[in-house]
Formats: sequence, C-alpha cells, structure tokens
Amino acid sequence: MNTPTKIAVHGAAGRMGRRVVALASEDTSLKIVGAIDHQGNPHLGEDAGVVAGFAPIGVELSSKWPEEVEVVIDFSLPEAIDRCIEECVEATTPLVVATTGLSDSQKAKLNAAAKLIPVVWAPSMSLAVNLTMKLAEQVAETLDDVVGGLDVEIIERHHRFKADAPSGTALKFGELIAKKLGPDTMHIHGREGHTGERTRCEIGYHAVRVGDNPGEHTIVFGMLGEKIELNVAASNRDCYASGAIAAAKWLIGRPKGLYNMFDVLGLDS
Repeated sequence: MNTPTKIAVHGAAGRMGRRVVALASEDTSLKIVGAIDHQGNPHLGEDAGVVAGFAPIGVELSSKWPEEVEVVIDFSLPEAIDRCIEECVEATTPLVVATTGLSDSQKAKLNAAAKLIPVVWAPSMSLAVNLTMKLAEQVAETLDDVVGGLDVEIIERHHRFKADAPSGTALKFGELIAKKLGPDTMHIHGREGHTGERTRCEIGYHAVRVGDNPGEHTIVFGMLGEKIELNVAASNRDCYASGAIAAAKWLIGRPKGLYNMFDVLGLDS
C-alpha cells in the first residue's frame, strides 16, 4: 500500500482552507500534517478538522510551519502569501497557489520561486472553469475575423465578501481571449455615462457582488445577428478545493517550474 502524501494547508481557517482540510481528510492517499493560519487567529490550538466543521484529524491549527511536508496548498490572502513562498522555497516544498489578488511584486516572487521549486499557480482551481477557458480560447480564435466584428464581455458574480474585482478568473479569461484577438485589445472595466459607441477591439469586464455566490462567470461573444455565451458556475466551494487537491497530487515528483491547471488537466496551454 502506498504511503499517503503529506500535505499542509496554508490559510486553513479560511472559507476555502476549511474545505480543503475537510476534503483532504477524507482522501486516503493524503495525510494532513500541517494546518497553518495567521498568529492572531482565535482558533489556533484547536483541531483543524473541527475548525473545518469536520471530525478531528489530530492536527492543530497553528501559525508555525510544519516539518516533513511534501506539498503545500495555499488558499490564504495576498498579505500572507510572501511568507508561504519563502517557507516553501527554503524547504524546497512543491506549492499550489490558489490565492487571488496578488500584486505585481508577488507575482514576480512566485515566478522566481518556480525556478527553484515546482509551483502550480492559477486564478481558479475549478476543473470546469479551466475547461471553459480552453473553450473561450477556441471561440475567440475562430471568430477573430468574423464579418461585422466580435464583441467580448465578461460578467463575473461572487459573494459579497470578495475583496478584489474583477476576479482573477475573469482577468485570466480576458488574458487568454486577448492573446487570440491581438495585441491591440483593450481591457475596459465597467461603463458609465456617455461612453460613445463600443470600440471593435475591447473586452469589457463587469463585477457583481451578491449574497453568498461562490463564483460564476459568463463570457459573451457578440456578433451581428447571433451570439455565443459560455457560462460556468459553482454551486459550492468544493469544486475549488477538489481542484487544488488534484493539482497537489499532480505536482508531486514534477521538476521545478511554473505550471497551471491546463498542465494538470493535460490540455495544451
């Protein structure tokens, strides 16, 4: 019988971290050896499984970095990612990063880390989202020169607690589509007032924040006389947690480098 992979969850007391802890605890191929959160968290010292609303797992929520970790899943906040990267690089531990809203300097730090350790970094861990991204690429490439022009709008909906807008996933959709449409593509965030006629080379973004919506993205490809809409929606957060766990399993044994969910899914990037 294979020995379970030892994983640590960074941001283990957060909404997403709790779901990773719960799902990983049920996976016999994994063993949680670390549940990490910030020093001021009131749940420090409690069993991480109980914090997650699950059965006890014998691992306390702690601000200390555990030893003998084979892979780390990060679902924290931008202000916490720097330490996570530093700890993983120092211990040469593979890292899955699912935190969004990173600054340019933090993105640069991740790229630098990937020269030393294997890193999976994606704005969304959802398998369905990443498959939809591939579809969006194909639509944009096929319709780039359609008669009458192609209009692209991205509408994203998330819960009221989300701190960044538009979502990292929406921005990634736009980035992938823009590569197919050409370097002159502009990214326009919202509209207000007398904006004039829509230009032929823009992608529009619209962020909606309502209730407890765990995430929904609609990509509209508008043409004269017809349209295509790609919609991908989460009904709960488990899709992100299970995707991160799949990425962690895939990352074990990989050489150093920067990977994404297209790599995990075996899709051409």
